[in-house]
Order: sequence, then C-alpha cells, then structure tokens
Amino acid sequence: MSISLLRVERLSVRFMRRGKPPVHAVSAVSFEVRRGSMVALVGESGSGKSVTALALLGLLPQAQARIDPDSRIFWGSENLLMASQRRWRALRGQGIAMIFQDPQSALNPVLTIGFQLAEALRRGGVSSHDVRKRALELLVQVGIDRPEARWRSYPHELSGGQQQRVMIAMAISAKPQLLIADEPTTALDVTVQRQIMVLLKRLQQELGLALLFITHDLALVGEFADEVVVMRQGAVVEQGAAHDLLHRPQAHYTRALLACRPTLALNVARLPIIGVTGEVQWPLERPVAPRPMTGEVVLAVEGIGKTYVTRDRAWKKVRQQALQPISFTLQAGRTLGVVGESGSGKSTLARMVAGILPPDEGRLRFTARSDVTPGYAVQMVFQNPFASLNPRFTVAQLLQEPLKIHRLGASDDERRHQVLRWLERVGLPEDAMERYPHEFSGGQRQRLAIARCLTLSPRVLICDESVAALDVSIQAQILNLLKDLQDELGMSYLFISHDLSVVRFMADELLVLQAGQVMERGPVDDVLQRPTSGYTRQLLEAVPRIRD
Repeated sequence: MSISLLRVERLSVRFMRRGKPPVHAVSAVSFEVRRGSMVALVGESGSGKSVTALALLGLLPQAQARIDPDSRIFWGSENLLMASQRRWRALRGQGIAMIFQDPQSALNPVLTIGFQLAEALRRGGVSSHDVRKRALELLVQVGIDRPEARWRSYPHELSGGQQQRVMIAMAISAKPQLLIADEPTTALDVTVQRQIMVLLKRLQQELGLALLFITHDLALVGEFADEVVVMRQGAVVEQGAAHDLLHRPQAHYTRALLACRPTLALNVARLPIIGVTGEVQWPLERPVAPRPMTGEVVLAVEGIGKTYVTRDRAWKKVRQQALQPISFTLQAGRTLGVVGESGSGKSTLARMVAGILPPDEGRLRFTARSDVTPGYAVQMVFQNPFASLNPRFTVAQLLQEPLKIHRLGASDDERRHQVLRWLERVGLPEDAMERYPHEFSGGQRQRLAIARCLTLSPRVLICDESVAALDVSIQAQILNLLKDLQDELGMSYLFISHDLSVVRFMADELLVLQAGQVMERGPVDDVLQRPTSGYTRQLLEAVPRIRD
C-alpha cells in the first residue's frame, strides 16, 4: 500500500465580508493523496475545489480568508497550517507545484518561453550554466516539437495545447512530489485534451509524481484517476476508488453529475439537470405546436474561403489559407454542427457567416422574409460571455442597445417590455434588469448573451463554443434552452464545438473540418456511427469515456 503524501483533515475555509455574514467556501473537507496516485477533485463551480487547492499551497488571501482552528493539512507528518511563510515558499515548486487552468493568463505575454522556463529553473536551484540545456530537455520531455525554435517563441505563437505543455514543463522543473492540475484541459480540443492527460499520466509514472486533478469532467476522471472526491457547496458528498464510485455512485449528486453529461450513445430530446437538493431532475415537457419541416433554405454558403497574409521574422509575406472554399445550406429549424481541432477553420467560418470577417471568395445568401432585415438575420453567441458583454452596461442597457441601433420599438417602455419578455424566456428574473454582468454566474451570463441575440429575432443563431467552459449541469441547462427556443421560434443553428457528445445531442447534420478542409459531411448519426474519414475516427477515439 502506497505511503500517504498529503492528508487533509476537516479543512474549513470562510471568507470575511465587510458588513455581511462570512461565506463558508469549504466545510470540513477530508481526503488523502498517496505517493504515485492520481486523485480527482470533482464538482461544479462554487463547490470549493479551487479554494481547497489554494489552501494546500498557502495561497489564500490572508486579508479575507480564515481557516478554522480544527483544520489540518499534513505534508507527511508536518502540519502545514503551522508553517511559516519561509517554509511555504520553500515548499512551493519543489514540494508542491500547480498547473493553472488558463495558460494564456499564467504565461507572461511579453517574455519568451525560454526566458520564463529559465526563470523557473533558476528558482529551483539550477545553475545558470545548465539552465538552457535543462530547459530544452524539459520541452522535449513534455512533447514540444522543435524545442530550439520554441525557446525563442512568445506565448501567442504557440497553440493552446503547446502553452499547456510549457506550463507543465515549468511545474515539473523543480521536481515536485505533488502536482496540482486545476482544470488543465477545460478549453482544449478533444484530441489535445487526451494528449495532455496521457502526458500527465506518463510523467506521473516516470517521475513518481502524485497528482491532484481538479475537474468537472467525470469521463476524464473515469479514464485516468485512481480515486475520486466529489464536492458540492464546499463539502465532500462522496469519495472512493474511481471505478467503484463512477459505476456504483451512492450520492444523489454524483448520480446527477453522471446523468446530465451528454454522451455519444445518449439519444434524448432533453438532458436531465441537477435539482436544488442535488438530485437528477428531468425538465418538464414544454407544449410546442408542431412545426412543419418545409425544407426552406435560410442560409446558402457558396464557395466561401479565407486566406490570411502575415509576415515572418524576416518581414516576408506569408500566405496561410485558413479555410478552403466551402459550400453548404442550412434549412429552417435545423442545426448544422461543425467540429474540428483548433486551427481547423471553425471560428473563421463562424465569423464570415456572421459578417465579422469578409470572405476572400464565394458568397453568402440569406433568404428574404418580410419581418427580418438582412442586416441582422444572423446573430452570434460567443464562447466567453464575460468578454462579449460590456461590463459598464446594465442588463437593461445591454439588451435594449440592439433595439435602439436598429430602431425597433416605438418607445423606451415598449423596448423594456420586449427585454423583460426575453429575460423571462431565458430563465432570468425581472430584477436582473438593473444588474451588471459581473453580478451573474457563468451560466447566467450565457443566458444574457442568448437573450441579447434573440431581441432581433434572428433566423440563424451561431453558437461558437458557447458551452465549452461551463460545468456539465449548467451546460445541460443551456443546451435544453437552445432546443426549446429552436422548437418555439423555428431558428436555425450553426453549432460549433470540439465536444462531439454535445454536437451529437444538438445537431441534425455534421461538418468535420481539418486544417481548413471539409473531411466529412452528412447526417450526424451517419457521420458518428459510420465515419468514412480517418480524421473523424481519430476524433471519436479521443472522446473520453467512463470505461467498464
């Protein structure tokens, strides 16, 4: 039996607020991480996962955070909650290291990869003479191609997967015993996600690392973790061996987390969601008048393509074809799913259809309808609602602005009435009108983004990775909402995602892109069950599954 490396006993953390009751973020959490094992900390946003991880590193804000006196964090036989700041500094990096969720935020954009990696090595005690050699060895170890060239690169010149590999190289540079990975694969494509997880598992075996893997993706947990700790609202609701817990869950909340995940095998009209008390809850059937499928084409894409012209380090022009000429049609009330890795041309296609980017060739045709102005026949829901919503505007201003720009609504009162109607339809209360985007959760902000699009009654809604960063339960709510709106309003969706399970639930037809080329196209069930392209088969094989 492996030796305990880290033992957490009755950890409780509360955050003090001026003039308000404290927030109990973590309540009596206990678990253990053994040498050479991978323990998954699973739960939704707000469950206390990241607060627990920061407590393990001694990084909680001292001005606001209070750890209860009964709490214990044992590193071997040492209680770290009694350690000095000097001891904490010595432990971080060499004893415990962390990989953060967003490498773009964690890497300094104005410093080269080599400089940042060398800095981490020097802090770990590597001499200046050996820094470059050791850094290149680390880049090779984490699977970075052309390490000499990447040494001189800046973070923006690397893909998301490469940036995450650099973060892993920096984390293992001081040879830690425990590696904390906080949602390291959340925004990555399915193939890159698998590559990162396989890399972490390999490094764990080669270096004898213990891994504390923080995630909300139970399928990843089922493939890679040894033990699972499920958290909800700051408390542990269930823990145990990964195989036993995922196949025979005891807690209602664990069963609900498993149930609301879309899978390739799941064929339901709506996804279950998590109820207030943590149980599985199927959404009520909404009475919808049947809409005849007329076959009306609302969007015709005819040979559109896009080529970018950039300059290399010698200032010579470099032409890169982001999307080769592509053609398809989208019918009323139907959903076309678009899948592919980063760089496949998905977002370029979305931006051309939305009119944000002009195509270099070909054309787009939207069918005319008396109550729809071609200028806003299409709207777009972006991946990050916090970035796409103006933080200085209230919800009322955000949703009324498109109506004012297009001179819709006879008066402010009429526009306000329209806004209230759409807020109610996307499941937000009337008092949301006077609040700002930062006062909402991620799922609520995405609902606001959808409501803003709907104010102009579009015929086509583009969803560009619009649920990629959401927890599985919030994701299920948003996907159900999109299905309900499509049934009621007859909208057509261009649904772009790297998650094949989500696309399987949403789409009628599927378009598979690789490096700007169409690899496969057809009805979604035909493409996913009988793929003819090797690339499609590769994407399917990379989808994480809970194994028997």
